[in-house]
Amino acid sequence: MILDLVAAASSAIRFDQLGLSPVALDLGFFTLKWYSLAYLAGILIGYWYLLKLIAQPGSPMARRHADDMIFYATLGIIIGGRLAYVFFYQPEILQHPLDIFKLWNGGMSFHGGAAGVSLGILYMARKEKLSWLRIHDYVACVVPFGLFFGRLANFVNGELWGKETDVPWAMIFPTGGPFARHPSQLYE
Repeated sequence: MILDLVAAASSAIRFDQLGLSPVALDLGFFTLKWYSLAYLAGILIGYWYLLKLIAQPGSPMARRHADDMIFYATLGIIIGGRLAYVFFYQPEILQHPLDIFKLWNGGMSFHGGAAGVSLGILYMARKEKLSWLRIHDYVACVVPFGLFFGRLANFVNGELWGKETDVPWAMIFPTGGPFARHPSQLYE
């Protein structure tokens, strides 16, 4: 099995030869990363689609609720995603608590973001006396936009690769060792 994987690795696509960079724009004094653009695209396109959904008859919320929901969901993504990353993956950041706010150094967690979104929307729904579950029906429709752009950014960053494989589209990622792996970021 190991020899088969090594043989496959010799014909695998080398990620570092694709010419991808995590940086979308570098002005010297300002750097914009694809990951940041992925968050923006996911939130803005999700918001656009949410507005289309609530324009339909029977919507559980009005436009002002959608505006509030996007605000609280965005806070939940950022706060929940960052705190879960720090607690579960980089607890040493807690030795320098102000580093928690340094989002530009990277480090977000999907499950923390998902929990943060749910808590933010729960807060908004209770405050506005709306059905939390009905609101989440709409959230479930807009979340795939964020997941799509987020996983594309994971691919550009060369992170979250999959298991070793010998499929023709296998890739060798710089941080994945010498073995060919599934580009699993693109499967989600």
